[in-house]
Parts: sequence; C-alpha cells; structure tokens
Amino acid sequence: METAQVVALVAFLFVAIGVAIGARRTGSILSRTREAEGFRGAVSDLARRVETSLGDVSVLIDGVRRRDTEPDAIRDSLTAARDAVDRYADEARELAAPQIALPHRDAIVRELERAGRALELVTHGCILYGTGRRIERGTEADTAVKRGYLNLIHARERIVEQAKLAVERAEDASPVRRIQRRSA
Repeated sequence: METAQVVALVAFLFVAIGVAIGARRTGSILSRTREAEGFRGAVSDLARRVETSLGDVSVLIDGVRRRDTEPDAIRDSLTAARDAVDRYADEARELAAPQIALPHRDAIVRELERAGRALELVTHGCILYGTGRRIERGTEADTAVKRGYLNLIHARERIVEQAKLAVERAEDASPVRRIQRRSA
C-alpha cells in the first residue's frame, strides 16, 4: 500500500468518525427537543381541558352556593368532574417531563388531587342539604359547599400557574429553542 493511499484512508476514517460524532450529538439534541416540545404541548392541552372542565362545574357549584340551583341537580356533574379530575391527574403523572420541569408537573398533579378533594367536599355539602337535619343543612352544608368551591377555584388558579411555568421550563430545556434565542 502506498503512502498516499494510507493517508487518504486515515483522512477518511477521521471524517467518518467526525460525521458519526456529529450525527450522534444531533440525534441527542433532536431527542431532547422532541421530549421538551412534546411535554410543552401536552401540558398546554391538559391545562386547557382542566380549565374547561373545572370552569363548567365551578359555575354549577356557584349556583348552589348562591342558592340559585338545587344541590341534587348538580350531583351527576360533580361525579363526572371528579372522574375527569382523576383521569387528568393520572395523565399528568404519565407526562414525560424534562428534568427541569418535573417540579411543575408534580405541582399540577398535587393541584388536581386538591381539586378532587374540593369536589368531594362539595358533594358532601350537597348530600347534607338533602338528608341532614335543619341545623346541618343550614351551617355544615353551606360551609362544605363554600369551602369546596373556594378550594376548587384556588386549585384551578394554581394549575394554570404551574402549567405556564412548566411550559416555560420545557422551552428552557429545548436545545433548539435555546439556539433560536441566541441567534435572535
């Protein structure tokens, strides 16, 4: 083998190694970007669906709280909302979050669990309205519905806040978005 052929072969090997390393790094960047962007989209979608579901049931609970609506009229809606909140919490637990966004994903799960407890408290109040003695209906039922309503409102607000923070952290974790910010 001549020297020129050996030099060409060595040069080819260096180029091939460089291309392989570059392809691997590019694959890693694309993988992290795909994960971050997927999480970002999933969190935004989940927050939108949660807000719609809990917003609708909040209006019904407010009607009971103001005594514009009969408690028995919203029981099915409360049950459906509770089931939806449980499904949303399971969905949030399964979201593949970038490391930097994990605390916000976990906070969304905690707030969904809080919303579930709030709905249970409202359900308890509605049951007391229908079955309790007069003193229970007047005080304990009102208190249960009002506390549940306020807890639900606060949980909704925190879910929106945590979803916004999770999206921001996912954008920070996305290598492509970081490159775009630097070049802008």
